[in-house]
Amino acid sequence: MIDIEWGYTFAGLLVGFIVGMTGVGGGSLMTPLLIFFFGIKPAIAVGTDLLFAAITKSGGIFVHQRRGTIEWKIVGLMSLGSLPMALVSVTLLDWLKAETAAVAHLITFTLGVALLLTATVLLMRSQLHRLGNALGQRFPNLSSKRNYATVGAGALLGILVPLTSVGAGALGAAMLTLLYPWMPTKRIVGIDLAHAVPLTLIAGLGHMHLGTVDLTLLASLLIGSLPGIYLGSHTSTKVPDHILRPALAGMLILIGMKFIVA
Repeated sequence: MIDIEWGYTFAGLLVGFIVGMTGVGGGSLMTPLLIFFFGIKPAIAVGTDLLFAAITKSGGIFVHQRRGTIEWKIVGLMSLGSLPMALVSVTLLDWLKAETAAVAHLITFTLGVALLLTATVLLMRSQLHRLGNALGQRFPNLSSKRNYATVGAGALLGILVPLTSVGAGALGAAMLTLLYPWMPTKRIVGIDLAHAVPLTLIAGLGHMHLGTVDLTLLASLLIGSLPGIYLGSHTSTKVPDHILRPALAGMLILIGMKFIVA
């Protein structure tokens, strides 16, 4: 029987609420919170959060599929790059022994970089869209290489996500925006979500094989996060986006810098 830890449940409620308000992936918030506030070992924080993300995001696939906002060909191309690289990354963690001090430093440093990239994406979302359009106009032949670039983008996420649990959401959406700038935001979100679930699931199961998933922690987080996401999604319309995103980006920059210089 799994005993619920209510402190973790409150953390899940808080992160779920922020995710519901901003749409930013929970890994950017949950993993740093587990490491800093609760003192969870980096590998266990990452591994548990990966399965947490896979479970909480899975319901969104059915919603987007009913709305017809998932381009499965693009999901397949990204998965072609990300899923094999996720297995390689988990194998590397196994070879390095995931809970050693050296691997903990690797995880926290990479996590810091991922948080800074996520903050950049939050602050420059419109600029990324314009950059994608500009690149398409200046280099029209790039369209013939787009499929390869999509696989490559997935491969980068496949390396980053198993190490940090960050990237499958905001960074994936940024890559898709650059590669497919004409695509409506709702389709970008649908593709990104449909790709994030199998990626975080494969990476999370890999961590479970390594013994770096805490099931008590996972269950406690889930109990809090689901109502948190619901409450946050209903609050988001009351707080202006131009206030939410810079505030969240600033927080991620501070956390990211602390991980990098630690």
